[in-house]
Amino acid sequence: MPVYEYQCMKCKKEFEVMQKITDEPLSECSVCGGELKKLITNTSFVLKGSGWYVTDYPSADRKKALDSKKPASADKDKKGDESKADTKTDPKKAVNASS
Repeated sequence: MPVYEYQCMKCKKEFEVMQKITDEPLSECSVCGGELKKLITNTSFVLKGSGWYVTDYPSADRKKALDSKKPASADKDKKGDESKADTKTDPKKAVNASS
């Protein structure tokens, strides 16, 4: 459940309230009865699990290490796709490739 911050416009008291998103915002200060204003503040939640930490994103060195661990067949597929793309775009290459 989200925590919202409010400030009283009369007594300037600030406080936090846990409310559902669907709840109506508070409008009256419980201390002095003044008008409340909902404050916009930074969130204070923590994302947990894989994929959320800086260490989960490879640095340049780690990317190189990961690329070197790829199977050779993946590189061959890329080269095959590139030669197919060349023959589609250049009709002369397509004629030479077929002969």
